[in-house]
Amino acid sequence: MKLLAISGSLKNTSSNTAIVKAIKRIANNVDVTIYTALGDLPHFNPDLDNEDAPETVSAFRELIRSNDAVLFCTPEYAFGMPGVLKNALDWTVSSGEFVEKHVIALSASPSFMGGDKALSSLVLTLSALSAVVPQGAQLSIPGITKKLDEEGELIDQSTEIALKGVLLALTESLEKQNILN
Repeated sequence: MKLLAISGSLKNTSSNTAIVKAIKRIANNVDVTIYTALGDLPHFNPDLDNEDAPETVSAFRELIRSNDAVLFCTPEYAFGMPGVLKNALDWTVSSGEFVEKHVIALSASPSFMGGDKALSSLVLTLSALSAVVPQGAQLSIPGITKKLDEEGELIDQSTEIALKGVLLALTESLEKQNILN
């Protein structure tokens, strides 16, 4: 399976990016590509949303198309997902990369709610894009700062087990849909 993993945070020491890196480390038999150019996408402009879309947008869209599934891990900013992540998703509305695309939706936050409102916002937007978020492929991770070591590595075993569970839910859904061989 080819999985495109995207952190919704631009912060260098983001706990959401740490979760994305942890997924890459623990995902057995999965080719994980971490997308790091979220901040390079221009502001969404419907006038540019055509065959002349900016190169960064075209490359982003192609990455989505060329992977079997996409994983998002978002922080929560003001009870929602960051604007930079929403902006990236807006670039795919008319081009349809997420139609029937299987997606894992994660949020990680220092709060005890785990960024649940950002996760809800992400899932709502993915629904509008006709993405498939399989049952068991959503996870909110509360108290994330206590689950990472000083270098930003995931050290919490229960979170690692939960992440393996969302990967399994995704894989099973893809296999059921005959998307994976």
